[in-house]
Amino acid sequence: MARDARESPILSQQLLLSVAEELKLPLLQIAREAERGALNGSADLGVIRTTADSALRLLDNYVLGVRLALEPAQLAPESVSVASILYDTGQQLDTLAKSYGVSLELNVAGRFGPILANRQGLQAALVSLGAALIEALPAQDGSQLKLQLATHRSRYGIVAGLYADTRQLTNETLRRGRALQRHSRQPLISMTHTSGAGIFVADTILQAMHLNLRTSRHHRLYGLGTVLQPSPQIQLV
Repeated sequence: MARDARESPILSQQLLLSVAEELKLPLLQIAREAERGALNGSADLGVIRTTADSALRLLDNYVLGVRLALEPAQLAPESVSVASILYDTGQQLDTLAKSYGVSLELNVAGRFGPILANRQGLQAALVSLGAALIEALPAQDGSQLKLQLATHRSRYGIVAGLYADTRQLTNETLRRGRALQRHSRQPLISMTHTSGAGIFVADTILQAMHLNLRTSRHHRLYGLGTVLQPSPQIQLV
């Protein structure tokens, strides 16, 4: 069931605080790298670029979530390919993943027709989720540094999600994180040492699209994703 709009994090200070908290680290990294460059002329521009891009992407997706929630007219759904969205999501996450030593895998097994969704919103949500998981994986004990972007069928529809070899991605972790978001700087402490803003931004965008962020299992991996409905348009075979 969708949460009351008055309780939605998009309309609260909690999500903004999470985003602000999340931006502290990349800004600090940029500042330190700039200082190093000023001292010895050896600043790593690649690190600065990747860090800045990640921070800007989080801000862009936060702003998109706000706009989608406040201007429903922008939510016009369209017939889109979930495989194409996952591919483009991987492209956007590629540089960030490499900087954390995380390998990305695309798994689109089987034939899937178009789904009905707002492409920009869905891709922004998946990118936000992916960035948060990429940053969290290196701190997970025993987990492989791999993130799989996958789609598969379930009895409820077509699932699109991001999966990893980490047992911390559970319903309880997500439930407690939502509950603690108002009171903690690290509401998803069992999964990530950051504020988890990317996950909450994705949650907000999906809510605006009348979709739900949920935990998921796929090929013995644990993940986060959403259930999408096939497009009703006639398919020509």
